[in-house]
Amino acid sequence: MTHFLLTTAAAAAQPSGTAAFFLQIFPLLLIFVIFYFLLIRPQQKRAREHQQAIAAVKKGDEVVTGGGIRGKVTKITEDEAEVEIAQGVRVRVVKGMLSQVLSKNAKPAND
Repeated sequence: MTHFLLTTAAAAAQPSGTAAFFLQIFPLLLIFVIFYFLLIRPQQKRAREHQQAIAAVKKGDEVVTGGGIRGKVTKITEDEAEVEIAQGVRVRVVKGMLSQVLSKNAKPAND
């Protein structure tokens, strides 16, 4: 009789199949939520800000291309920008390849 009571008490103390499943999945869900708020969400925000900055590029802005070339925008089309990288030297750049838009009055430290 005592053996029956012990096994019944042990069975009652164990969570059911569904509850055990949620107890096993909970840590994975918690890790995903932490990753979302610490990694995914800030990266999406930076990407959105970058796209807005590229869309707002206008003539006269200082830009940095994906290759690290710094220049001044002289002409803008829907998907390209003409950038003057030296006096009289102009290159056409796809707007998506602009990595940074600097303010108009930004100057290098050694000028």
